[in-house]
Amino acid sequence: MANSAQARKRARQAEKRRKRNASQRSMLRTYIKKVIKAVAAGDAEAAQAAYQQAVPVIDKSVGKGLIHKNKAARHKSRLGQHVRALHS
Repeated sequence: MANSAQARKRARQAEKRRKRNASQRSMLRTYIKKVIKAVAAGDAEAAQAAYQQAVPVIDKSVGKGLIHKNKAARHKSRLGQHVRALHS
């Protein structure tokens, strides 16, 4: 356990950040799952709308340091491929 005042404060900050990161990571995954669910249902319009909502959330998570930019690019690319496949 933290003994000094500085270590106690650091522990409090780390816990606060952990909770916020977990919440934002969960939100990110939810938006990605919405796109996947719409693609699986074969609904092109819903998939496109879900993709349009997911992209800014993915980009924001990069800005906040939640995920790496390459991981975000990979998610957007693969989701986009699935959405475009429905339209053709």
